[in-house]
Amino acid sequence: MLPIDIAKHIQDYCKANASEAIVKKYARYFKDGYDAYGLTAELQAELVNQLVTEQNVTLPNVLEASHQLVQHRKYEETSIAMLLLLKFKKQFTVDTFSHVEQWFDEGVNNWAHTDSISGDVIAHFIQKGIISYQNLSHWRTSSRPFKRRAVPVTLIKVLKLTNDYESLLEFIEPLMMDPDRVVHQGLGWFLREAWKKQPEPVEGFLMQWKNEAPRLIFQYATEKMSPELKLRFRKGKP
Repeated sequence: MLPIDIAKHIQDYCKANASEAIVKKYARYFKDGYDAYGLTAELQAELVNQLVTEQNVTLPNVLEASHQLVQHRKYEETSIAMLLLLKFKKQFTVDTFSHVEQWFDEGVNNWAHTDSISGDVIAHFIQKGIISYQNLSHWRTSSRPFKRRAVPVTLIKVLKLTNDYESLLEFIEPLMMDPDRVVHQGLGWFLREAWKKQPEPVEGFLMQWKNEAPRLIFQYATEKMSPELKLRFRKGKP
């Protein structure tokens, strides 16, 4: 199938299986809006399997179609683009990563897609040695908040690949004064997971930032700490 045919096939399928009830069910999780058809996860998986097994799709055409789908900004179209891409994991290259990076500039605009792409797609590139997390360096200064959020969320998977947490903490440091809530949440999530594995360097890092960085980061980062330990990271606490 040509890229334009893949995109049209997916869009037609989504329209045919749309459900307003499902849209209403999940809209409450997306405060900034939820533009969706209302497809179940099962229906999305069914379509992806059908495309791979029956329609003879290829990775280059899937990548090209993915840009059309992401730019349309319908929730399921981006989800299906990601699920379809994951069927070609064994063929991933640096060029594939470049296509995924473009998604954030084209239309990825919610936490759910960001976190799925970060944990399932970008982390896979790093786990397989196709890229390093250092390839995300320029993402930290992107004008796109969800692209910046993707940095710490991707690093959660990197925690399993290294014991050098000091380098990871140094890498996220430029984001600690980020202005956007979605980035604060991603940072706090990363710091919480890192603290579970190596509390000492994370606590030292939090101490350095406790009087400057947004409190939401600390709310997430200290969530699993004891009440006594949490108090140490209260702003202004000596």
